[in-house]
Amino acid sequence: MENGEKKEKNCVEITEEDIREAFEEHKTFIDITIDDFMKIYRHAFDLAIERVHSVTVGEVMSKKFISLSEDSGINSAMNLLAENGLTCAPVVNDANFVTGFISDSDILTSAGVVKKHTFRDVVRHLIGEPTPHLHRTIDVNNIKDIMTSPAITVSVDTCIKKAAEIFNEKRIKSMPVIGKDGKLAGVISMTDIIKYIGKN
Repeated sequence: MENGEKKEKNCVEITEEDIREAFEEHKTFIDITIDDFMKIYRHAFDLAIERVHSVTVGEVMSKKFISLSEDSGINSAMNLLAENGLTCAPVVNDANFVTGFISDSDILTSAGVVKKHTFRDVVRHLIGEPTPHLHRTIDVNNIKDIMTSPAITVSVDTCIKKAAEIFNEKRIKSMPVIGKDGKLAGVISMTDIIKYIGKN
């Protein structure tokens, strides 16, 4: 995440000129040189970056989320995703252990959909509405037949810096978060991390 750190540090950089001007405008005498102040400031800034990066996924993750049972039918899974404005969701078994991850692309691929078809097209097709050029039906019954398994996951104790590296490396947008009991505890997205850093 070196590039990300550089961008983060270079986003707002206080220059020596800024410090000098602030010193001149400040009416109170401050017994410290500009060079010493800059050293302290830069060290404090590095500590702040380190503090943000040490925050865990468990502190940032979404605790209100949608999960699907691995025995869910394709139609019901698609409707649930569509109703909640989601493109993906973790899949769990009866004991709430993560067994996979389902995305709209998994469903579209299983339906033999070409690029011009959208997730909405498939939903319309499955509920009986006419959809041009989409005639093939999905020949599987449950999402466990088409989900990505095993799912890429992180634990609640994973630092957000590591989670961001996984997002970047795997080119994914969200991941199930596993609690200390091994069960699904939440969902973390790159957006969650960006929002947290922006606020802190």
